[in-house]
Amino acid sequence: MTSDSGTPLSRTATVYVAGHAGLVGSALVRRLRGAGFSDIIGARSAELDLRDRAATWEFFDRKRPDVVIDAAARVGGILANSQYPVDFLSDNLRMQLNLMDAAHAFDVDKLLFLGSSCIYPKFAPQPISESSLLTGALEETNDAYAVAKIAGIMQVQAYRRQYGRSWISAMPTNLYGPGDNFDLQTSHVMPALIRRYHDAVRAGDPEVVVWGSGTPRREFLHVDDMAAACLFLLEHYDEPEHVNVGVGKDMKIRELAELIARVTGFEGRSVFDTSKPDGTPRKLLDVSRLTQLGWSPSTSIADGVASTYGWFVANHRSNPGLQHVALEN
Repeated sequence: MTSDSGTPLSRTATVYVAGHAGLVGSALVRRLRGAGFSDIIGARSAELDLRDRAATWEFFDRKRPDVVIDAAARVGGILANSQYPVDFLSDNLRMQLNLMDAAHAFDVDKLLFLGSSCIYPKFAPQPISESSLLTGALEETNDAYAVAKIAGIMQVQAYRRQYGRSWISAMPTNLYGPGDNFDLQTSHVMPALIRRYHDAVRAGDPEVVVWGSGTPRREFLHVDDMAAACLFLLEHYDEPEHVNVGVGKDMKIRELAELIARVTGFEGRSVFDTSKPDGTPRKLLDVSRLTQLGWSPSTSIADGVASTYGWFVANHRSNPGLQHVALEN
């Protein structure tokens, strides 16, 4: 693994953040603005459907971005992935294919593709290194989404080999933070638990039901740390291998539930429904490649959960049905 010594991006470059209104995209916009970038562009799905190849081409022809960060995706938790595998496979494949082909056609030489830690085999050795990719069977509850993201990594590498593009890929662990999806039908574990415990406190419920046994272990990275890592990689890394982005330590879902119960002020009982799926037993990323490059996260899980809950409460008051469209574009 090699890296360059650092090549700062021009702060006047036109940076297209695909998925700018989603959890990751909005954090990227915050980070880029804070770093002094003056020309950040994006388009909501109502304005640009990246599944539409002609519309994607027209957007690139009109905007002519210098840098592209692909944070656009159809995303969801275990329930959504299990119920809609065709949507997760087809939509994600089409979006990333159209975006990368358009980026090449309009000579974008700096592109960052964002995937997910679900690309790795269900029983990959822990912590999971980048070399574990394609070494075993995937977790069946999100295999369609994982295959789409693996294809994105391959597409980045193919463009590097065939056309010499300075495109890179990053695979984050479980992300959370302001702007997350708190809808109980489509959300990931962290926002789903925050919503459940919050609703239980408001309703005076004596117990909260948590899916699964509570024993699976998960790693959680605050989305603002993820955004910082993305900018760091764009300015310090130029290799074909994808890079894991995480914190390097994990916790049991039961421990996460206990933390969220304390933060929300829930004093009842947590009940773990073992009839519901656990998903992958453990999913801890080996982040040594990123650490060796010189980057590490700065937000603790306790501080991150507290600030995320504060954001949820503030926004939930003005929008009780708070949820984001599953298509983060």
